[in-house]
Amino acid sequence: MSYKIGIVGTGYVGLVTGVCLAEVGHTVLCVDIDAEKIRQLNSGHPVIFEKGLAPMLRRNLDAGRIRFTTHLETAVSDSDVLMFCLPTPPGAGGAADLRAVMDVAAQVAGLLKSLNRTHPLIVVNRSTVPVGTAQKVRDIFSAQAGDSTVYVVSNPEFLSEGYAIDDTMNPSRVVIGTSDEYPATVLTDLYQPFVQTGAPIFVFDERSAEVTKYAANALLATKISFMNNLSEYCETIGADIDQVRLGVGAEPRIGPQFLFAGLGYGGSCFPKDVKAIVNDAEQHGVALQIVKAVHEVNTRQIHRFSQRIINAFGGSLQGKTAAVWGLAFKPGTDDIREAPSLEVINALIDAKASVRVYDPEAHLNVKKIYGARLHYSDDHYDAAMGADVLIIATEWPMFRNPDLPKLRELMKQPLIFDGRNIFQLDKMREHGFEYHSVGRPSVV
Repeated sequence: MSYKIGIVGTGYVGLVTGVCLAEVGHTVLCVDIDAEKIRQLNSGHPVIFEKGLAPMLRRNLDAGRIRFTTHLETAVSDSDVLMFCLPTPPGAGGAADLRAVMDVAAQVAGLLKSLNRTHPLIVVNRSTVPVGTAQKVRDIFSAQAGDSTVYVVSNPEFLSEGYAIDDTMNPSRVVIGTSDEYPATVLTDLYQPFVQTGAPIFVFDERSAEVTKYAANALLATKISFMNNLSEYCETIGADIDQVRLGVGAEPRIGPQFLFAGLGYGGSCFPKDVKAIVNDAEQHGVALQIVKAVHEVNTRQIHRFSQRIINAFGGSLQGKTAAVWGLAFKPGTDDIREAPSLEVINALIDAKASVRVYDPEAHLNVKKIYGARLHYSDDHYDAAMGADVLIIATEWPMFRNPDLPKLRELMKQPLIFDGRNIFQLDKMREHGFEYHSVGRPSVV
């Protein structure tokens, strides 16, 4: 069955969710307060970089299955399902800031009271929110929405930037948090086209669904921080973290995913969600000690890597040029939220370095922050020209197999700090580079 879907918020989650729902035949209206963004989207130009998103957006615009507006009333009036895909940034102490969610809920409740809809509305919290948010939203509707029938559901997303289209079209699972039969039936039907290969649709209570999202991200972040913590040990004793990873990841009870040591995790999910679940647990008198340590280890890993670079120059980079390959928090996206590269750049600037940067997608976002303080190169070889040190901060595929003789000739000093372990030690040795990576012996 085809449904009319309203999406409130056109960030990564909202835009990808809306386009994918349109792709399988639903009629989608996306709402945002940013008029310029709405204009660009209606013109077929995504405001984010995500593999496969642009052609899918244009295809569904041409078919009339998706459109974009600044008018929330239209979505509230026409939709069978209204999804909240709103930002929940960290607030005081790491707690999720729910003002956007609550403000929109109040607006929708006021519109429902004036519109006098005759059919029920399913409001879906697609945003990552703390436990109890569904109940708080439900309380707003109970108090303000008049006689309208509103069901509030938790439906967390599990998409990964860079793979968001595939994660939405082919999910590992769908989690629906509701205690009511009607929204459970509708949302199960809504997601049926995405689970034809047998992925499960779980119907949980609202609180369990809310915890599931935070728990999944916290556990993935835990695997990363565990390996990053272990990498310092490997560096100290002369072991190779990549060999350790292969041996550990072959254990079926552990698996190979998220065991790559590196500069540290970033992005819009892991840093925010780890802090949020720790904060929420503390509000309920529970100390999530392991998860708290995950955040501390990640913060230390980024600072430790930056300090290794500075120490290589005796504590000051004055008069030196540093090249940074990669700015996005991961390859496949232009997202720089909580990107470790930015912490490294800040440390380089503080150490008086001149900094040349290159990223195939994230240049413009970084330029909004740093302006003329950085040199923005046309390609990765241009960034390395005259550099005293090259830093690998994001493992874009184009960086994995450079012309090493050319790179050595371009650089003032053949010195590399690799925060993503993308080069083989023997190749670095063969081509005469001093090479420092994460959790592996240095080549000097």
